[in-house]
Amino acid sequence: MSLPHKTSQDVTLQGHFIKKGTTVIPLLTSVLYDESEWENPHSFYPAHFLDKDGQFVKRDAFMPFSAGLRACPGESLAKMELFFFFTSLLQYFRFTPAPGVSADELDLTPCMHLTLDPVPHKLCAAPRIRGVYQE
Repeated sequence: MSLPHKTSQDVTLQGHFIKKGTTVIPLLTSVLYDESEWENPHSFYPAHFLDKDGQFVKRDAFMPFSAGLRACPGESLAKMELFFFFTSLLQYFRFTPAPGVSADELDLTPCMHLTLDPVPHKLCAAPRIRGVYQE
């Protein structure tokens, strides 16, 4: 969810009239889980951000820090940091479920709070060698 806002004018949205001054709380997950924008919206799927050649593609529907005039001023920095952080992890490590747990047993359903938080999991991070998984 984003922070509460008030409408600056009367507006009709999808057939619903919203009076000027009404408090609204934008639900960003409606875009982040939009099946017309994402191939697998309910799964961790890094290919959402790669083209057919494996190159990074910016997706306008990726709005983890809000949108519009009140978007987070540090959004550009945060997105770069997220990209470098996760790219580095995925380049140097292969992540697998803990021993005795299959990938199908991992529950990727987020916890609902003010934000969607991941459920803690125990994972194994095995170092990669020259882009090949270490066995």
